[in-house]
Amino acid sequence: MTIHALPEVIKDGYEIHEWRHASAILASDFPDELSDICDVLGRFRLCKTFLTTPGGRKSKISEGIDSELYQKGWVERKFDTAFVVDGNSTASPTHAVDCYKNKIALEIEWNNKDPFFDRDLNNFRLLFELRVISVGIIVTRCDALQNIFDAIGRGSSFGSSTTHMSKLLPKIEGGGGGGCPILVFGIKERLYDENC
Repeated sequence: MTIHALPEVIKDGYEIHEWRHASAILASDFPDELSDICDVLGRFRLCKTFLTTPGGRKSKISEGIDSELYQKGWVERKFDTAFVVDGNSTASPTHAVDCYKNKIALEIEWNNKDPFFDRDLNNFRLLFELRVISVGIIVTRCDALQNIFDAIGRGSSFGSSTTHMSKLLPKIEGGGGGGCPILVFGIKERLYDENC
């Protein structure tokens, strides 16, 4: 399987990129997790109220996707990691993964500062090398959504230094995820719904 074999609703609604055969690994070894992701992302709509209502700790976009995955058995997960050399253990803390299930890690980066991508990719790299995850997935926004943000008067809240596709791709292509297979979904304009 390649990204071209993903459901049409996913290909229509998202800009999709992959590295190291992530979609084939998901389809072959983790079909249930891939089904969960396709179901949740296939039903997702970018409601205007998500963009116009001030956020709190977590955006309505992240909250909506997370909560749907949590209902399917995904969990937020933090791992206790350490290096042991000659019997001496040194803690090597990682940050919590937004959604985790059966060795699949998914992060949602909607409107954070772009260094959050570095944090996520480094986390994927480390957890993959430690054989804790098999695939890392990032859901973010396509650059073209800026047109919608500008049109509804929220353009300044979603600046060029925040998380979006053109900030992510060079980091991955530059090796930020190491050997970890990575799949990226960018929310397209066609998912925008001004009536909800």
